[in-house]
Amino acid sequence: MPSMSQVEALFCRSAPWETATSRWVLPWALQGVQPNGALLEIGGGGGAMAAHILAASPEPQTTTITVTDFDPRMVTAAQDRLRAFGDRAHTRVADATALPFADGQFDMVVSFIMLHHVVDWEQALAEAVRVLKPGGVLVGYDLLSTPPARILHRLEGAPHRFIKPGQLLPELKKLPLTETSVQENVLLAKFRATRTPRPR
Repeated sequence: MPSMSQVEALFCRSAPWETATSRWVLPWALQGVQPNGALLEIGGGGGAMAAHILAASPEPQTTTITVTDFDPRMVTAAQDRLRAFGDRAHTRVADATALPFADGQFDMVVSFIMLHHVVDWEQALAEAVRVLKPGGVLVGYDLLSTPPARILHRLEGAPHRFIKPGQLLPELKKLPLTETSVQENVLLAKFRATRTPRPR
């Protein structure tokens, strides 16, 4: 799994991204889901989204988040940003296609605009579902394959493999998920699903 480009790394730690995250991006990305319990953010970058999730949690005593990223620089940045949350926040260098966590460990897994960096994003989704508890929720969004997105990433030299329009839902349907929803516009795909509960 490749690291992000220097340009993207700087952007993820910038003040504009911090402001956009809290005001618009996070509420839109969560799709009405209220984070609670043990959360995992894969490819969490500098920890901006995680910090806002923790700060906005109505039940701070029961909400924790583990932020992973393949890039050690991003993990260090997230660690610094999340230090104020104490033992509610954890960071770890990890490959999204081979997560170092047990099956069914998390109540919620989130993925915000990072799957295209993984290249093998199908395997990253499978891993996200694997570490979800039965009944746990998977939520996220990502860029779709469009000419502007492809040109920008090519100019940056950032490794990527974009999701094509209409490609995400069939992949999610292959996984043990229910209540699967994908919303697409010309630039982005937003998704939400629930890990299939165990039979009673």
